[in-house]
Amino acid sequence: MNRIRKIALEEHFMAPGFERYSKTFLQHIDKATYAELASRLADFDELRLTEMDRAGIAVTVLSQTGPGVQGELDTHAAIASAKDNNDFLASQVARHPTRYAGFATLPMQSPQAAAEELTRAVVALGFKGALVNGHTQGRYYDDPAFDVVWERFQALDVPLYLHPIDFPAVPASFAGHAELTGATWGWGVETATHALRLLFSGVFDRFPKLKVILGHMGEGLPFQRWRFDSRFGAYPHGIRLHRAPSEYIGSNIVITTSGVCSGAALAGAIAELGEEAVMFSVDYPYESTAVAADFIESAPMDDRTRHLVCHGNAERLLKLNAA
Repeated sequence: MNRIRKIALEEHFMAPGFERYSKTFLQHIDKATYAELASRLADFDELRLTEMDRAGIAVTVLSQTGPGVQGELDTHAAIASAKDNNDFLASQVARHPTRYAGFATLPMQSPQAAAEELTRAVVALGFKGALVNGHTQGRYYDDPAFDVVWERFQALDVPLYLHPIDFPAVPASFAGHAELTGATWGWGVETATHALRLLFSGVFDRFPKLKVILGHMGEGLPFQRWRFDSRFGAYPHGIRLHRAPSEYIGSNIVITTSGVCSGAALAGAIAELGEEAVMFSVDYPYESTAVAADFIESAPMDDRTRHLVCHGNAERLLKLNAA
């Protein structure tokens, strides 16, 4: 079967020693599934590459699975762990340099250290940006202290992939409903809200070339663009933005299809954001590579749009060589 070339951006691994951070993240998964996930997260050869080949995925951009160093309470330990993670990932990318690229882990406990590690990861290790697992111990990145990090992302011209994480405290509306607090619903709400905090706090006005990637078909944001403009126009609460809220979503905020294999949702996202703001991803190993590949190849799109979504947009954003 001839497959369309694909690049996948939200694809995870587990660095040695990082299991301690993922205990709460994986505690609700049954033992058999946990063992299967653990073997796939630790693999960089047979399992992962075989699935990539079958699905037509030419390049995978690897990132540490959640919560990573965002789960570390000690700042100095977070800085050291981030460096260890990034060095380990660089060594794995070097073993398969035409198949893998890397997103850095950043110790956001210290904005200055995060900016320095991003620079090292991009300049010295050749990474394509960073993936951060949401807030860090309840601290969100619209805080002006993080402007040093955003300045560095813009200067290096690389994106941040903002990945889901647990709420810092479970909201009352979720109490008694553990099924809603995680991947089914709560993670998307948490991540979308974080992205909106960046938008409405003026991060994209201060750093107009900044790119933030959201997975899972944009965590629902593409489908609320009209309402953001309407209701913010009615209730601005004294906030002044350079553009309408909707204009940042699709320009500064771009999305991947990870974990949402719905043709209708994809068509809606492209209609809202434009064909150059949507990129293919799987969310390996938590979602099926085969299902994601079959979906993107059969979803209703013209050939030009399909090639942009499958690989062209990622090649442009991450400066990857086209086949």
